Amino acid sequence: MTKSNKKLVTHNGSFHTDDIFACATLSLMLEKKNEMFKIVRTRDEEIINNGDYVFDVGGIYNEGLNRFDHHQKGGAGMRENGIEYSSFGLVWKKFGKEICDGEEVVKIVDDRLVAPIDAFDNGFDLVENKHSISPYFIQHFFLAMCPTLEEKNLDNDEMFLKSVLIAKEVLSREIIHVKNALSSFKKVLSIYEKTEDKRILILNENFQNEVSLTKLKEPFFIIYPKSDDDLWGIRAVRENPRTFNNRKDFPKEWGGLRDEELQKITGVEDAVFCHKGLFLAVSKSKEGAVKLAELALSYKN
Repeated sequence: MTKSNKKLVTHNGSFHTDDIFACATLSLMLEKKNEMFKIVRTRDEEIINNGDYVFDVGGIYNEGLNRFDHHQKGGAGMRENGIEYSSFGLVWKKFGKEICDGEEVVKIVDDRLVAPIDAFDNGFDLVENKHSISPYFIQHFFLAMCPTLEEKNLDNDEMFLKSVLIAKEVLSREIIHVKNALSSFKKVLSIYEKTEDKRILILNENFQNEVSLTKLKEPFFIIYPKSDDDLWGIRAVRENPRTFNNRKDFPKEWGGLRDEELQKITGVEDAVFCHKGLFLAVSKSKEGAVKLAELALSYKN
């Protein structure tokens, strides 16, 4: 990307999500240190041997020498959960802390982004495909960045570099969100500890804390001010952040109702809306939100 004396070396030709994100990680790390570098895509053994950071090529994994390949016989190790490392995971394992400034953030980003990409690259299924339509993963987006045979005006190097820029943004945003989630959870925990009836938590901000809330066993509903208007939201807490199952749904009779219809059936004068999925309701005031949550809590579906 820029002329320098630091060389980031990977293979040329087609590219995949793991080498894109390995390059993005190294780029962010070096940029944070204000070190200049350039990215080289090649199969030339001499260039590979003289690279400062070599990833997804070279047939060697040696963290001390900054060699991060996983294609050699025996691979490059695996996590405790059985997911083998790809070049992204190997680079992240060494340099993630330098980017994130904390082991807890490194671990969460690994679980959310790095390990799933490693799993896909190594042919490890994380989900069971129960339908004829499969999930669209981030890997599919970067596969779409590869030039097709008809696109003679594009080359792999150009599209790889574009992909790295996108991956840097994705990785940076994930780190920001994880740090925010950890900070938010501390605030939620403070409110939780001061709340007498912990089945309903009333928050003073719209914290993004879906995963964190499942760590607390008592809450069924959280109440919060919606950030884009003057309304108050009531959200059901999920049993597990990986599913859409709630600890307790809103009453089925409320599903899809708005304004007067919802106000009539609940008796809450400023009720606004209940989602047909029974995981979200809205009112015009905090008091109305509390009433809706208390009704939902006592209701037997």
